[in-house]
Amino acid sequence: MADKTKKANKKDSQLVIRINRKDRDRFIELCDEMDTSAAREIRRFIKGFLAEQEKPSK
Repeated sequence: MADKTKKANKKDSQLVIRINRKDRDRFIELCDEMDTSAAREIRRFIKGFLAEQEKPSK
């Protein structure tokens, strides 16, 4: 079952964004200070955003 979960979560796509260099550098710096990666934090944001938007409305 673990193999199926791994395949379902495989990262197979990229998202290219353009941001201000100063903002990017500060973001990377903060991620390093927090012992995380920029990619991990962006994925975490996207997952949270999707979960929030996909909640059934009341």
